[in-house]
Amino acid sequence: MSKIEFKNVRKVFEGGLSVLNGVNLSIENGESHIILGQSGCGKSVLMKCLLGIFKLSEGDIIVDDLSVNDREHRKEYVKKFSVLFQGNALFDSMTIIENVEFGANQVCKDKIKCKEIAKEKLLAVGLEERVFNLYPAEISGGMQKRAALARAISLSPEILLFDEPTSGLDPITGGIICNLLKDTVKSLGVTSITITHDLKVAEFLSDRVSVLNKGVLTWTGHADDMKNCGNAFVEHFYKASNIILKK
Repeated sequence: MSKIEFKNVRKVFEGGLSVLNGVNLSIENGESHIILGQSGCGKSVLMKCLLGIFKLSEGDIIVDDLSVNDREHRKEYVKKFSVLFQGNALFDSMTIIENVEFGANQVCKDKIKCKEIAKEKLLAVGLEERVFNLYPAEISGGMQKRAALARAISLSPEILLFDEPTSGLDPITGGIICNLLKDTVKSLGVTSITITHDLKVAEFLSDRVSVLNKGVLTWTGHADDMKNCGNAFVEHFYKASNIILKK
């Protein structure tokens, strides 16, 4: 398990576009933390900064005693993470089990052992052996999400990042995936960060929630407190997320 600290994190792109404006946040060991906000608020940029994909314009991100800015220990830093991508990022030309073996191969060079790990992780996320040798296009979106999760956990990470984990899924399948993510995080004992705009996902998965608005971290607390937290934007976001549309 890992502790994560964002220290005055700023990201300004070429042309002066400021996306993150001084984010300060501590995420504790074993915590399930949600980064919540509207589309375009900076959630995905924050995740890419955490992974070191984007270089910080200012500030630092510390995971345990490693800094994202420390290029000398880059491999050691990155090894702590595994990502469940919004679009799953499965390789179309590989079978489901080959996709997971590809992940396992990053931490285990023995081909037989990698296959064993892949089978174990696929079974752990509820996929049956009948789909192992199918290709991503031959299985449902929910099964693809499970396969992508199996690949993520095959890396034995300390931190799991979930990027819009229910995007593109119907409500029933989305609920099943949320339960699977929650059970996986608990069973592995890892720290997790979920990027989402879905309040229901945030309420279900979170120990704590941080709300981003135009690159500014406006509030951090428990999801149950959002409704009456005293922050005008957060309360508006909560109410807007619970509107029932009528004809």
